[in-house]
Amino acid sequence: MSDNKEIWVFIEQYHNEVADVSWELLGEAAKLAPAIKAKTAAIILGKNINTFVKETIAYGADKVYTIDNPILGDYQTETYSKAFLKLAKKYKPEIILLGATITGRDLASAVATKLETGLTADCTALEINEETKFLWQTRPAFGGNVMATIICKLKRPEMATVRPRVMEMPTADFKREGEIIREYFTLDEESLLARVLDFIPADNTDAAQIEKAEIIVAAGRGIGSADNFGLLRELADLLGADIGVSRPLVEMGWMPYSHQVGQTGKTVRPKLYLAVGISGAVQHLAGMRNSEVVIAINKDPEAPIFQVADYGIVGDLFVIVPELINAVKALKSQSEG
Repeated sequence: MSDNKEIWVFIEQYHNEVADVSWELLGEAAKLAPAIKAKTAAIILGKNINTFVKETIAYGADKVYTIDNPILGDYQTETYSKAFLKLAKKYKPEIILLGATITGRDLASAVATKLETGLTADCTALEINEETKFLWQTRPAFGGNVMATIICKLKRPEMATVRPRVMEMPTADFKREGEIIREYFTLDEESLLARVLDFIPADNTDAAQIEKAEIIVAAGRGIGSADNFGLLRELADLLGADIGVSRPLVEMGWMPYSHQVGQTGKTVRPKLYLAVGISGAVQHLAGMRNSEVVIAINKDPEAPIFQVADYGIVGDLFVIVPELINAVKALKSQSEG
């Protein structure tokens, strides 16, 4: 067990850009810390990373541990895990949180294995139990049909990866002050099993960025066929919204995966989520339940989506959506007039 009451957050960055999930996790760590009288600490690994330190403190870090080394310029499992382990073994944190991204999942599993501790992947909720002081880590399980809460009783640190957009983005306070601890790391580059020779970015020009959308119009099986997407696109265009879909529509080839919302798709946190013809299976709810306002349209009054909706409309979407389109057009005409 750890004597160092610190909650660590891995600050994931690439080419001078920090992943938003890192700031989200710092905000969550700050909420968890008082329950175990802990400090919030950030881990920054990379090359020329000093520019991120002030920003990291502004988003909630009490301490920042850094290793700045050219060999960490590009992410590699071997180099990053060895650097991270050096810090973890020396300072022995109580909890380590990473984003459930490609990088975060890879690094977390490598570090947890070497530390011989537990790791809960793709969490959607974190909580410190008042009595035991264990970290309760909640994630979808059994294909998303249930939500499982997992604890790590016998080992430290407790480790979890958390899906982006699940936690609330904190407000940066650049007046905050924090402690900076600079560590050093040496590794013979010739000993590496692999090297990064070049980076070729994926061509995602046509991929949807629904995880960043403020308004989403989402469709489920109730839409009937791919031919009916024109109706939703018209409404989405009027609202300045992006299109989202449930998993079955992607599996049927009606929309690309980049539009999928849910456990196996994107996690979104828009200001408005309009669910059209979506029943609300647990898998889908896991990806959108943190939306600020949810409006559901479904002909089944018992559909689970109504349990998380702020406003529900029971009826035929092919009657209701055209009425919404007309109403939005009328409001736009009034405002323009």
